[in-house]
Amino acid sequence: MSTLIVQLPPRDPAVRSEEWQLPELPFLLVDKRGETQRAGRASLGLLPRASATVLIVAARDLLLLAAALPPLKGQKLRQALPNVVEDQLIQDPQTCHIAVDPVALEGGRRVVAIIDRGWFRFVLSAFAASGHRNVKAVPAMRCLPAAATAVPVTAEGAEADAPAQTAPLALDPFIAGVLGHVVSTAPALLAEVATPAAAAPAATAAASPLVEIAIARGEHSALGEGLALPATAVMQTLAALAGDHPGALYTLSDLPGDEPRLAAASATGAFHGAQALPFEQFARNALASRFDLCQFEFAAQPWRLDRATMRRLRVPIALVAASVIVSVIGVNAQWLQLARQRDAIQAQETELLLNAFPKTTVVLDAPDQMSRQLERMKVAAGELSPTDFLSLTDGLARSLGPVPVNGIVGLDYRDRRLEVTFKPETKVDPDLQKRLAANGFSGSMDSGTGKWTIRSGQ
Repeated sequence: MSTLIVQLPPRDPAVRSEEWQLPELPFLLVDKRGETQRAGRASLGLLPRASATVLIVAARDLLLLAAALPPLKGQKLRQALPNVVEDQLIQDPQTCHIAVDPVALEGGRRVVAIIDRGWFRFVLSAFAASGHRNVKAVPAMRCLPAAATAVPVTAEGAEADAPAQTAPLALDPFIAGVLGHVVSTAPALLAEVATPAAAAPAATAAASPLVEIAIARGEHSALGEGLALPATAVMQTLAALAGDHPGALYTLSDLPGDEPRLAAASATGAFHGAQALPFEQFARNALASRFDLCQFEFAAQPWRLDRATMRRLRVPIALVAASVIVSVIGVNAQWLQLARQRDAIQAQETELLLNAFPKTTVVLDAPDQMSRQLERMKVAAGELSPTDFLSLTDGLARSLGPVPVNGIVGLDYRDRRLEVTFKPETKVDPDLQKRLAANGFSGSMDSGTGKWTIRSGQ
């Protein structure tokens, strides 16, 4: 099963919801063995298809908080979550989608992720319309690696080689990641006006570009938030936010589509003491994360039929419906034809019976009534019926063969069949049935009593 990992841009708060657009997105495609198949940057409609899709939600669109949740589940928990986090939000919590981390913190508290519901619905709907059905969304903060060293994050210009005082072990680590320049989700025309492609180098240098920052903190780096900062203010801001907490700084490198810019100016060189975080490792961390933001009304339902799926399936559905209709019509036509043939045969049998025996008043089963009338005529003419005692005993005598006649102990005649009892020492060869059949009779032996039952074969 192949998996597509896609990094999403942050929502531009200055753009109205009806003008939201997704730019070209960096992606990584891995196969079922976890081996990289493709990596690049493409628009939503040109992204490769996969069995599952993992979206890395921008840190600036998320807020990870720790909260004590009531013992509820399902829809009741969803209704209670806005009341739990409303004191820590500026935005109306009813307009937010709140997801719960499946892993609990120490003390029973749970981590909740808060994101604007409209933006989240826009993103998921866009991917669903492009054919990505099995979608999982992961916070960008959970894609940062654990800090390898516990050193304070210092402002740019501090002595890097000097041994830093490590913070007390009781303090939680502070992990920050520079995830690249902020990409606008405004329409393309507005983006070109805001950031002209042919901007002069002097103007670019004067206005420091904004970079996307993801921050993970707390127990096991479970909590976090995101910021958009000018590149020149990143180190001072992170140092102020980290305080005495030990931590690490990472910069996203090898981002697909940004190779010329990275070749000109290394991202790790722009921030003192930062460690490189390759995009492939960043994406694989998202693949391993257990925190899926697609919960409650956004839970993945690959079997759900929406308009896009119905448009793709309308031709096969029409073919199946036409095949069913043709099959039903054909079966009914064949049944009507066979029913007419059956009625014609029954009419012929009834006519034949009434012609042969005009005194017949009621016709229930013409073939059976015909055979009974013929037997009665034979009896009246003095002929033996095949089911009479004499006919059955005569057939038995002609079929005994090597079986001695004095080996028979008794003969019982009832219900138009003959029951024959042989002496215990008499051996009845297995060909007796064949000889009875050759003479127009059938015979069977009861394994319990050893008796043979002889019937007429007609």
